Amino acid sequence: MSNILAGLFGHHSDYKKIEANLENSGFKDSEYIVYLHDDELHSQYLVSVVVKDEHQTDSASGIFSENDVLKTYLFENMEIEQANYMNIKRFIDARNKAEIHNSPDVKIKISTAGIDSEVKF
Repeated sequence: MSNILAGLFGHHSDYKKIEANLENSGFKDSEYIVYLHDDELHSQYLVSVVVKDEHQTDSASGIFSENDVLKTYLFENMEIEQANYMNIKRFIDARNKAEIHNSPDVKIKISTAGIDSEVKF
């Protein structure tokens, strides 16, 4: 069974260039999907690629990086037939909810003077 590497791209990325790069790297047209939106509300788009080994994963990941990928996701034991938009989106949403985000730096103010026996009014 193969794996799916999915990449989330911003509106400034050219999906045609990503398609050309994938095909020049040996991926067939049937081994990747570009999910585009027709409406103006969705400025990002998603690309899924079938990867069968570590070399293909590194190759597709490199292509994603060259094209300013925002975030990548690897879905193991998934076929391209299972990689429809709603299915991939559901898995990405679940991973994002489970991800532990970094918290901002917490500054703790400590007193330089300890407790003394003096009572102040």
